[in-house]
Amino acid sequence: MKPKERPNGPIQSEMLKVFLKGIVSDRHPLVKLADMVDWKVFEEKLSPTFCDDNGRPGLPVRLMVGLHYLKYTYGLGDEAVVEEWVENPYWQYFCGGIFFEHGFPIDPSSMTRWRERLHGAGLEELLGETIRTGLRGGFICKAELKRVNVDTTVQEKDIRFPTDARLYDRMRERLVEAARVRGIELRQTYSRKGKMALRRQSGYARAQQFRRAQKQTRTLKTYLGRVARDIERKACGAVDDDLRELLTLSHRLLDQERQDKNKLYSVHEPHVECISKGKIHKKYEFGCKVGVAVTANKNWAVASLAFHGNLYDGHTLKQTLDQVERVTGFHPRQAACDLGYHGHNYEGDCSILIANRFRRSVPSSIKRWWKRRSAIEPVIGHLKHEHSMERNSLKGKAGDIINALLSDCGYNIRKLLRAIARFFALIIASLYPGYDQSALQPAL
Repeated sequence: MKPKERPNGPIQSEMLKVFLKGIVSDRHPLVKLADMVDWKVFEEKLSPTFCDDNGRPGLPVRLMVGLHYLKYTYGLGDEAVVEEWVENPYWQYFCGGIFFEHGFPIDPSSMTRWRERLHGAGLEELLGETIRTGLRGGFICKAELKRVNVDTTVQEKDIRFPTDARLYDRMRERLVEAARVRGIELRQTYSRKGKMALRRQSGYARAQQFRRAQKQTRTLKTYLGRVARDIERKACGAVDDDLRELLTLSHRLLDQERQDKNKLYSVHEPHVECISKGKIHKKYEFGCKVGVAVTANKNWAVASLAFHGNLYDGHTLKQTLDQVERVTGFHPRQAACDLGYHGHNYEGDCSILIANRFRRSVPSSIKRWWKRRSAIEPVIGHLKHEHSMERNSLKGKAGDIINALLSDCGYNIRKLLRAIARFFALIIASLYPGYDQSALQPAL
């Protein structure tokens, strides 16, 4: 059901509650940003996802959007951001609070369910509103949105490093648990022997006794095959969808070979792909590819799109530029890319600059934007290490898409807070030379 509308008239004070306006400072960047964001846009865009006459009223849209903004700005989890909200009056004001509250606003699990609703409609509005807020505040100029830098990176999934032994043992555990829940009595579960074999395999691999390690891996594979066949015999055809999916994954794991493609790298995240980006310190990464676009001048994030299927970099360009246009409302005029985008699939009127090493015969006007292309690399580093793109813990392919876009939102929110702090610091420094400006600096 749709959330209750917030009253527009004057709000009566309460005896045991304090107005947030009396606690927070009007000069704090988070207060300024909360007043600049157009929160009504989210209610309009997300209204189709709510039912008019069924269920209890939904959670306030501004509260949920604000919590997700804060979560990805500071790189926190669902539980941590809710706990910090109780202690921080500025966070409560940013999320639309009126009085200072002493209890949790929501259960952290509500954020997970709300993200599923967010994936259906309005996901890109959260990123678009950060750009529109920058335009309204004068921190972004319209001409800047017409030149972008584009690159791809890998958004790793929060899974263990996949080895054959671990996968065999984990799949066997999942099958044994599924059989126990459904009342299927197995001939043998191999719980004790599987644990011993996995520990021996790890010890032999650590000691570089690879023949012994391979023998234990084959033993774990045998245990998995026996359990899977035992369940198929005793289920007698009465297999539900979840168990059928587990059995399919187990046969896929048993049949795959070393050189096969589309291998299974995780039991609970079977869509995870193995991607090699040529890094010396990390040869293989397990997750999905993400196309990132930032403005060429000041590095505002304007697109972040997750791709599945381990596509060639050039084949992601068209969809990334389409998202840039949807988010910003401006058609990009120029996009600078690296050599990995040769043979791209874009056919529009946007000029694609492929930066290369031979620059002597290139005009200085183009050479300038070639140099600016490398500015996207530190942005990707910030997205990964500060805004939760390095280890994505959201489930499924939908979680990859949501996490990639919200990471961009957190990056832009942090840039807006810094820009607001610098702007008001300059004004106060000119008016009050001896004023202490430490209160204007956000904790970033």
